[in-house]
Amino acid sequence: MSNAAPGPRQPLRLIVTGGGTGGHVFPALTTVRTLQRRLGAGGVEVLWVGAERGLEERVAGEEGIEFRSVATGKIRRSSSLWRMASAENVRDMGRVPLGVAQARSLVGGWAPDVVLATGGYVAVPVGLAAWMCRRPLVVHEQTVRLGLANRTLARVAARVAVSSAPSLELLPGAVRATAVVTGNPVRAEVLSGQVSRAVASLGWKGHDPALPTVYVTGGAQGSVQINTAVAGALPWLVEQANVIHQCGPVNVESLSGSAAGLAVPGRYYLTGFLRGEVADVLALADVVVSRSGAGTIAELTALGKAAVLIPLASSAGNEQAHNARYPQDAGAAVALEGVVSPERLWKAVEPLLTDRAARTAMAQRARAFGRPDAAERLADVILDAAGWR
Repeated sequence: MSNAAPGPRQPLRLIVTGGGTGGHVFPALTTVRTLQRRLGAGGVEVLWVGAERGLEERVAGEEGIEFRSVATGKIRRSSSLWRMASAENVRDMGRVPLGVAQARSLVGGWAPDVVLATGGYVAVPVGLAAWMCRRPLVVHEQTVRLGLANRTLARVAARVAVSSAPSLELLPGAVRATAVVTGNPVRAEVLSGQVSRAVASLGWKGHDPALPTVYVTGGAQGSVQINTAVAGALPWLVEQANVIHQCGPVNVESLSGSAAGLAVPGRYYLTGFLRGEVADVLALADVVVSRSGAGTIAELTALGKAAVLIPLASSAGNEQAHNARYPQDAGAAVALEGVVSPERLWKAVEPLLTDRAARTAMAQRARAFGRPDAAERLADVILDAAGWR
């Protein structure tokens, strides 16, 4: 019997799949970074499999992660069977078998220790290929209600991780028994904002430190619905708060006249977009008005921010409305569904501005609701599935 010490462990081989939107891509990227940090230099080898020319290809390239593409087929859901049988759906469904064959070749040849799928239609062929090749598949769901891709893959996954407890009830019984609530991974840079840097980085001369600050965002491109409501509510808002309004690059000109006639125009800071300073702005904000995407809610709750959430009505499966209702039911946010007038927005925001105790209580409930360690939890699930713990 040899008494030789075991050799160094081989790197963890991880295939990541998921894409189409930042909501699928960035949780995966955050988890990859977490594994790289935990396993050290050379401790993990990553292959990202996604759609050609998709967001995931660009992100993988920026991160120096090897990328391969497979054919994908997007199913355009509709309550009408006639529309489900549209030419686009028939064509794309015909691409699914090709994508599965390509993915099976990739998974079989690359031989990963584990596969992580974070959703989007590109995840389906890769997840099925992992199952066919008997490689452990970990599925992560970001929204309260499981997306179509993850509902498909959950039945063949070794482990399913969800971001919120209500999602467990939507899983099949056999899957639910082994599922785990990890939360939705939040980018580390979002959690590192500094209040002291925010005003200086914006060059904001009119900020009044004695007043609360409201941060309004409709996402990178802005939101006409949110922009219109905020513009109408501005005369009231600036009486009791500073307002940072990230409106989207194409909307700056149309909104620039909103400050005209305000009693205190300097308290209103309008910008098309924010870059690295967004973390500092979030740290400064006492109240956030935003959409209710899964990533947004994960960030706001991890930071413990009082929020007024305005769901995007056209989101797939009305997922943003479901996302917003969950924290609202816990008193961790206010959800405004349907038509949002300036008056309705003001009635939602005013109590949080005038009653500091109410604002603090909501922020505390949001923080209790959040999972800033979600990436660590999901990394644990991946390592368990790979047999590395």
